Amino acid sequence: MYKIEENAETNFGVRRMYMMENAGHGLADFIKSKMDEMNTEMVDKRIVAVCGGGNNGGDAMVCMRHLSYNPEAKYTVLLLINPRDLRTEEARTNWTILRRLNSVELVWSNQIDQIKERILDSDILIDGILGTGVSGTIREPHSSAIDYINKSGAYIFSVDIPSGLDPNTGLVLDKCVRANATVTFHRIKKGLLNNEKYCGQIHLEHIGIPREAERGILVNES
Repeated sequence: MYKIEENAETNFGVRRMYMMENAGHGLADFIKSKMDEMNTEMVDKRIVAVCGGGNNGGDAMVCMRHLSYNPEAKYTVLLLINPRDLRTEEARTNWTILRRLNSVELVWSNQIDQIKERILDSDILIDGILGTGVSGTIREPHSSAIDYINKSGAYIFSVDIPSGLDPNTGLVLDKCVRANATVTFHRIKKGLLNNEKYCGQIHLEHIGIPREAERGILVNES
């Protein structure tokens, strides 16, 4: 996926910012359709996105911007790092956009005690903590955030993959979010298949990457 995204941007002009916007918008649409399917009203619901420093967190930020158009729910973005340590231009840009909104509460802290109550009190949780590069022991506050997400009782949506899951093998090396639904992008990662315990319902969202961007990259898809 890294190579496909790079190829899409470098050779086809599909900027990663477009991909993030499409991913977050698609995630928001899926959340709204899932709540409609479950006959769940959004009135006074506490919707919390827990974000790490990478593009999964950025996708969740875009999602919250689109969801917040509905004024009946309460929206909070919890960032587990200092905003200046966000790793990508796309994530930094979307954090800056959210700072200008009154409809979304922003909280950043690397101390889990300062944010755990917002996680535990949520009705809908968006897991944007870790992406496809996860390996080894998960560090704090990310580790405890995963624990509190799983304890929350909220309906959990994971961004691309549940945080802590190896996207290639489906194995959990340390701990993992147990999502009710996972919205993955462009292609379903192999580790999501037959892994309902962690992934829940899997929804594939296309984010504008052309098929031509895969040429010469995908090998032995069987």
